[in-house]
Amino acid sequence: MSLIAKSWLCASCRRKTSIPLAARSRYSYSYSTASRHDRPLRMAVVGSGPAGFYTAYRVMSKVPKTKVDMFEALPVPYGLVRFGVAPDHPEVKNCQEKFEEVASSPDFTFIGNVSIGNTGGHFHGCTIPLASVLHHYDAIVFAYGASKDKKLGIPGESELRDIYSAREFVGWYNGLPEYADLAPDLTKGDEAVIIGQGNVALDVARMLLENVDVLRKSDITEAAIETLLKSRIKRVHIVGRRGPMQAAFTIKEVRELMKLHGVGFHDIDMSLVPDEISKLPRARRRLMEIMVKGSTAKVDDASKSWSLDFCLSPTEFLGRQNGSLERTVFERTVLSSPFDPFTSVTGTAEKLTIPSSVAFRSIGYKSVALPGFNEAGISFNDRKGIIDNDGMGRALRLSKDENNTEQGSHLPGVYCAGWVKRGPTGVIASTMEDAFSTGDAIASDWNSEAPFIKGESSSGWEALRAGVEHGKCKVIKWEDWQKIDKAEKDRGLLVGKEREKFTSTKEMLAAAT
Repeated sequence: MSLIAKSWLCASCRRKTSIPLAARSRYSYSYSTASRHDRPLRMAVVGSGPAGFYTAYRVMSKVPKTKVDMFEALPVPYGLVRFGVAPDHPEVKNCQEKFEEVASSPDFTFIGNVSIGNTGGHFHGCTIPLASVLHHYDAIVFAYGASKDKKLGIPGESELRDIYSAREFVGWYNGLPEYADLAPDLTKGDEAVIIGQGNVALDVARMLLENVDVLRKSDITEAAIETLLKSRIKRVHIVGRRGPMQAAFTIKEVRELMKLHGVGFHDIDMSLVPDEISKLPRARRRLMEIMVKGSTAKVDDASKSWSLDFCLSPTEFLGRQNGSLERTVFERTVLSSPFDPFTSVTGTAEKLTIPSSVAFRSIGYKSVALPGFNEAGISFNDRKGIIDNDGMGRALRLSKDENNTEQGSHLPGVYCAGWVKRGPTGVIASTMEDAFSTGDAIASDWNSEAPFIKGESSSGWEALRAGVEHGKCKVIKWEDWQKIDKAEKDRGLLVGKEREKFTSTKEMLAAAT
């Protein structure tokens, strides 16, 4: 079994690197008998998005003097608030004000450009092994979100160009360094296909159809503006396997598309709409009314148009001889009960081909386990893409009893929040509620003297920083982020927008000096 990289460990941890992690896991989670009132709770949070910040806020408000160290792989905080929220939805980013309030506490430390367990997918970053972190905290909260996307697994998906995941595209126009060089080509034709009918799919469609002059005023990157200016896309298909009664998007997103200036909406299949919409539950009734009413602009008079294409399941991507996408093939599906939100779907073997010079799959994000989980005894469900937990955020260690029945026991001091806890669903408000439940569990466990991690010390970042700062990478503190923030806003002023984001970690680090 491989051992911890010594260059990133404090002296006390370094003395133990000759012992495999698995052999030390029982030690790491043993019970501490010291009174909880003798010292503050020391908590590490992995991830600086809404789940991480809201969990930190909840615990700090419920357990006095709690000290929180928040680790972020990128030099900048806020996760999906910065890189996932649509640029024309600035009001959704107002939660940053609460996060800034949390970060202003003397008991909070932001540790940017430092990933736990892996390289974080960026250059110039620091890495600390998970085992080393566990040695110096009472508790650790995993709130690092979902860094991968689900695939369709159909012919042509991996071989042809011009097929992107929605996560890649959204990250690209929002300035995520990982996708700064994505360079989607929107000039090869006038039809685009988006597979999936969630809110992210509708965000992608809106970016393709919106007037670029409207987007200029947002914090979308200038590179994205230049690409969208050259776009030839005039027709967007948003395709789903089920019908309108099962659609995952929400009222706000579909209403915005309906109101786009000069963009028409193709009528939906009325056979999939109940005769008496007025009798539906309020939220679903309003959604159906919007879809039936359609867009402000008429398709025949509009310069661009879009449709919600229901009951179609993708089977194959077809390309040109040069390897670029040309068409997407779908199988028609039938619903056992079209008006039942949970109806089953069956394929008919009837095929439909839609011309498509570009395609986006938007069928969900997926979290992955961090290196070191197995050695630390943290159980990760690869199929669901979540850390096994009790629903309140307490991470579980799974084992089998004498009857070969799988059972879970709480791993003391180990918690999770957000998408890595419940899966990639919901909006920021639901993430807040989820994070609060994890925070409540941590507070309850601490105040009731439940077992927590017992490592070498509860010194937290103070014990780790010497080993990290000894390397060549730069650690970003909150005041460093504030320099980056100011530099981006100054860049934005030059082009008449709130901010112009840096799209590489190298630029971010330079701005922090």
